[in-house]
Amino acid sequence: MTHIVVVFHSGYGHTQRLAQSVADGAQAELIAIDAEGNLPEGAWETLAAADAIIFGTPTYMGGPSWQFKKFADASSKPWFGRAWQDKVFGGFTNSASLNGDKQGTLQYLVTLASQHGGVWVSLGLLPSNAKAADRNDPNNLGGSVGALAQSPSDASVAEMLPGDLETGRQYGARVAAIAARFKG
Repeated sequence: MTHIVVVFHSGYGHTQRLAQSVADGAQAELIAIDAEGNLPEGAWETLAAADAIIFGTPTYMGGPSWQFKKFADASSKPWFGRAWQDKVFGGFTNSASLNGDKQGTLQYLVTLASQHGGVWVSLGLLPSNAKAADRNDPNNLGGSVGALAQSPSDASVAEMLPGDLETGRQYGARVAAIAARFKG
């Protein structure tokens, strides 16, 4: 069995709901970074034992939340010991705006995974960009590096679009499938 962990921070609940969709697709364990940027007890050991790690963070001001960044900075201990070397990695983000400079956040996550010596998994979905497509279709934001979602600033968590959640679910399944190939 492939062990996959989704480690994420969510400021308002939207990224948490997307994290759950990714975890459902990957049959992964969820680890939430708290409001102070800390992990729960035993989380570092869980990450060390994982075959794949999927990062999740909202995009604030063109990058990850400071809570996620605190976690990333604290990962220098596993980095120094190469604890995450050759693990499979992926990542996702959510912002209030359609663009919201989410690409900057995904590039940050790719760089973090690369510094750890990891193997990044792209989204692997064609964009839903035909005239007949709408916001409820998977990959309607046209991502390729990782999963993207958009939640208007005045939208509740329950109002997240099915297409974004399905994109997350399919991405989680892709990371899981590739992690299984690496493990096999």
